[in-house]
Amino acid sequence: MSWNPALTPGNPDEIGLDAIETVIVPRTRDLGDFEVRRALPAPQRQMVGPFIFFDQAGPAEFLTGQGVDVRPHPHIGLGTVTFLYRGDFHHRDSIGTDQVILPGAVNWMVAGKGVTHSERTSEAGRKGPHSLYGIQTWIALPEDREDMDPIFEHHGKETLPQFEAEGVQATLILGNAYGEKAPATLYSETFYLDVALAPGARFPLPDDHEDRGLYITEGSVTIAGDTFEAGRMMVFRPGDKITVAAGSQGARLMALGGATLNGPRYVWWNFVASSREKIAHAREEWRAANWGEGQFELPTGDKHEYIRAPEK
Repeated sequence: MSWNPALTPGNPDEIGLDAIETVIVPRTRDLGDFEVRRALPAPQRQMVGPFIFFDQAGPAEFLTGQGVDVRPHPHIGLGTVTFLYRGDFHHRDSIGTDQVILPGAVNWMVAGKGVTHSERTSEAGRKGPHSLYGIQTWIALPEDREDMDPIFEHHGKETLPQFEAEGVQATLILGNAYGEKAPATLYSETFYLDVALAPGARFPLPDDHEDRGLYITEGSVTIAGDTFEAGRMMVFRPGDKITVAAGSQGARLMALGGATLNGPRYVWWNFVASSREKIAHAREEWRAANWGEGQFELPTGDKHEYIRAPEK
């Protein structure tokens, strides 16, 4: 990990609270085995840059033999990124991927015209008591990539750009920031950072991206004299130089954003598209369950069950 001069902190009081366009309080969703806190999409904000879905999974504790079992389900028109603080996920998909993700690594799956995947706690993870804590996000694809063939990339912790400044340790998960570029293949301007702050440390958001936000996973930060606790997402006005200061217990943040898309996106269940027609077609294809003959196939090695589409 090397020092990055672009992270030289500024003064968090140089901006006013009007630099914060939106404060989002996530909704809690019960997924059966555990709860998630969903910040995007929100009633007041569908996307931050291309990010259209943002879930905090956990922290959750499991006994020996227990774990998460997200059964096979489909996606279109988006890329999913999984980043864990604790625990693991065994990812399998319909293009043949079989990959366990561990903390600090990145799973990046681009659904394009259609993919099916499952995510389960690994067999090794179930051998004793264990925790799960991480973030899952979706990135909406540009229109010219919505019908691409699906791809999957895994990038180990050691491949991600990591840098530090006084009291700041950051990992670039996706995209580009502070002169660094993450290895995952992207199709629009994006940045996504995991940031750990020591008590009182100051962190400047990248100022070369159109749309920017941050989500607090641990601790608290101060912006223009106001304190924001864990479990809050702030979206900032374009163009302002934004620096946040960690509270007395420090903070951990996910900073995210990028270029806005050329128009809104429609969302239904696990589908994202620039047209309602694409979503309607995918919905009927999934309900038809013509695996391997239509738009969808079940994941390699995980074909014995699947999640049915909701009625509405």
